[in-house]
Amino acid sequence: MPASPSPEASGRRLVLSDIALDHRDGDGQVFRALDVPTLVLEHGTALGVSGPSGCGKSTLLHLIAGLLRPSAGSIRWGETEISALPEARRDHWRRQNLGFVFQDFHLVPELDVAGNIALPASFSSWRLSSSGRDRALALASRVGLKDPHRRAAVLSRGEQQRVAIARALFKQPRLILADEPTASLDADHADGVSELLVEAAEQTGATLICASHDPRLLARMTRRIDLSAGHAV
Repeated sequence: MPASPSPEASGRRLVLSDIALDHRDGDGQVFRALDVPTLVLEHGTALGVSGPSGCGKSTLLHLIAGLLRPSAGSIRWGETEISALPEARRDHWRRQNLGFVFQDFHLVPELDVAGNIALPASFSSWRLSSSGRDRALALASRVGLKDPHRRAAVLSRGEQQRVAIARALFKQPRLILADEPTASLDADHADGVSELLVEAAEQTGATLICASHDPRLLARMTRRIDLSAGHAV
């Protein structure tokens, strides 16, 4: 018989049940923006989410992150029902478990590369430790950013994207969500950060979910779903 999952593994299982998200259009008519009946990811799964622009890929990631709440259904991370938590507790859950690569990056222009990468540490400490600084510098080097002291305001869009990816990995999160993480990168850098995302997840046993149009990134995933007009296939 197969071995039962460990308590730690069960505590990091992601389960979406009967998820629906409704919106109103300009005429006040309700339409279904996303419909995912069931999705179960064991810890350590690498999932690719594909589909045309506007199909709901980003919406799905925002629901999993607790940045949006579904109109119906539940999203659970282990024993925690993320979708039922009040806002403050969802914020706490994200700080403890999540690394998110946003399409819009959300960097602080006045901070340098290393400061932006280490930004998650500021939520739990006033001062960055020397080991934290070393990790930020190592991640900057790993994504090909040679000058960690350049301000984010003067970086190219591709450089900003690499900073955002490194920042998402800084605290070695248990769940990594990446929204089009290679969209602004040339082929070489896209391959490099794709490899980094997969390696980082494998090293810590994290669950990785990438929404992407990039076939090379999607090919690195162990599972894949396609979204069409908000419906999962």
